[in-house]
Amino acid sequence: MELLELFFKSIFIDNMVFATFLGMCSYLAVSKKVSTAVGLGAAVIFVLAITVPLNWLLDQYLLQPGALSWLGAEYADYDLSFLSFIMFIATIATMVQLVEIVVEKFSPSLYNSLGIFLPLIAVNCAILGGSLFMQSREIPTFGQATVYGIGSGIGWFLAILAIAAIREKIRYSNVPAPLRGLGITFIITGLMAIGFMSFGGMLTGGEEETKKEDKTVKVEASKNEKELANNTKITK
Repeated sequence: MELLELFFKSIFIDNMVFATFLGMCSYLAVSKKVSTAVGLGAAVIFVLAITVPLNWLLDQYLLQPGALSWLGAEYADYDLSFLSFIMFIATIATMVQLVEIVVEKFSPSLYNSLGIFLPLIAVNCAILGGSLFMQSREIPTFGQATVYGIGSGIGWFLAILAIAAIREKIRYSNVPAPLRGLGITFIITGLMAIGFMSFGGMLTGGEEETKKEDKTVKVEASKNEKELANNTKITK
């Protein structure tokens, strides 16, 4: 249940585009056609699904303060957290090179349509953001890191797919001249972000109810303690 909650939360509530506005350069540039948006979105899902759990392993067993204790007691005081950015980016760049080779080999047309934006996944802030959010939120297990990476990738994929489908239809709409192009795209993105904010209560409502129940139980317990104390005094 916890993994499922994290999966849906990373897609709808903590969406990389609509919640934190990461990866906007590729989101705006490659969203003119659905076909190219699907190709880039699939590449982002793959890269996030691989790099987030790999960077979790690096963070747990190499970068955190005391993470090198598995090498021996003399290494327990080492702190390599200052290498986080370098190590994370190196992992991401390696996976992006792998994706680029695979896409060029099996789909040359998609490779040509994506152009420079495929290798630019390596510096896509959404990819690095996934690993940094994983680190800052202290995701405890490898499985949760994998689910978070896949969910974040799917969330970015849905965002670019939605805006690409809308932009294809907008070509035939009577959009005012000053808003054509990026203007109307930014407005639509903002409206979709507001729509995604409505998912915020999807996974928090239950927590609020639990907190209310806990408060009610505590109030009832304090009342019972007071009544017990009064009865004790009366008896004495």
